[in-house]
Amino acid sequence: MNLTLWIATGLLAAVALGGGISKAFIPKEKLAAHDGGEWTQDAGIGFVKTLGFLELLAAVGLILPAVLDIAPVMVPVTAVCWVALMVGAMITHGRLGQYKLVMLNSVYLVLAAFVAWGRFVLEPFSG
Repeated sequence: MNLTLWIATGLLAAVALGGGISKAFIPKEKLAAHDGGEWTQDAGIGFVKTLGFLELLAAVGLILPAVLDIAPVMVPVTAVCWVALMVGAMITHGRLGQYKLVMLNSVYLVLAAFVAWGRFVLEPFSG
């Protein structure tokens, strides 16, 4: 189970890293021009950049606390925060009729819920 949780956490961290880099460092206009990025047209630049940096923090929070054995409880806490972020993403994409992205976000939500449940209940990091 520990290996499965690490794989799920790594996948989730990779998604967070990719999304964070794109939102934090790619110009908003360029994001808005791509499929799935239409939501940025109505969002302020500060909001988009903030989401990007939060996703970068999520990537870090999913991996480093466990690897460094410093507050490893932050891994499932970060996963719970990712669940909340995905609920917002699903609502946003749903309002735009982007149902494929809603489904993709729901997969990320389930993955994050699995990591949270796994690290809180099934296989917590021993401290």
